[in-house]
Amino acid sequence: MVRSASGLGVICVIRTEGDVAEWNFPADPGAVRDARAAVRGQLHDWKLASLDDVAALLVSELVTNALRHATGPIGVRLVRSARSPGALLVEVSDPLPDLPRERAARPDDETGRGLQLVANSSRRWGTRPGEKGKTVWFELAVPG
Repeated sequence: MVRSASGLGVICVIRTEGDVAEWNFPADPGAVRDARAAVRGQLHDWKLASLDDVAALLVSELVTNALRHATGPIGVRLVRSARSPGALLVEVSDPLPDLPRERAARPDDETGRGLQLVANSSRRWGTRPGEKGKTVWFELAVPG
């Protein structure tokens, strides 16, 4: 375990070796910053720094949604799969079982654009229920 950059909680690093990196973040406002930093650092280690801006932005959106609607730890997982070498899979999980729905935000709405941003910035995306909550995932194309 490591202290979070925000100093508010502890990040549980599940694993960061091989082709998978996983972290659990406490449900506090610093989780967004800490998740962004973890994703950027891992992508740099994997020599995928060209993806770090878009990946960090989309993870920020999904972690923010998880903080807004759920309580409990927030999981972030990155996967480089040999079965799909041209893609990076990014997953954000939380304990709330309700699957999010993409909606059309009105011009004056302050929220409601996160899933639209994920849908428009990723190769594909989706949601799936889990044993304890749900996972929202997206894929980014890995430059060749």
